[in-house]
Amino acid sequence: MSFDHQKICAVLYREARLLDDRQWDDWLACYTVDVTYWMPAWDDDDQLTDDHESQISLMYYPDRGGLEDRVFRIKTERSGASMPEPRTSHNVTNVEVLAQRDNEVDVRYNFNTLSHRYKSTDQFFGTMFVTLRKVNDALLISYKRIVLKDDYIRQVLDIYHV
Repeated sequence: MSFDHQKICAVLYREARLLDDRQWDDWLACYTVDVTYWMPAWDDDDQLTDDHESQISLMYYPDRGGLEDRVFRIKTERSGASMPEPRTSHNVTNVEVLAQRDNEVDVRYNFNTLSHRYKSTDQFFGTMFVTLRKVNDALLISYKRIVLKDDYIRQVLDIYHV
């Protein structure tokens, strides 16, 4: 199966927009039930950790249930780190197809997120490695690894920052 670059970009742009618009349920629908969502950390030798089970990660959810829990906490104001919710602007660039299989495509892209809260704006940037899977007529995210390049941050990171 050949994947259309424009459709791939549309999926990535839509996911970013849903985060900016705080459309949490629609954002969750961008993911497969078995999605792996992982943000490794940088170790003391300036290398990314590569094992979420034995090394530290900034975020790790082994399936959509973890993302659903985060969204539940945000929506019900049970996340002190998310109150008040920041205003964000997600920018997706340099979308590159790395590999294609029967019903999946691996994609790499850069991101830059501006996050405004408490009269201050923070910036987060890095590279995403995503696998999109064709499910019925939709492309859904079945794997996401987030390489945050500015890992010295002054606040708790959450799903809307990246």
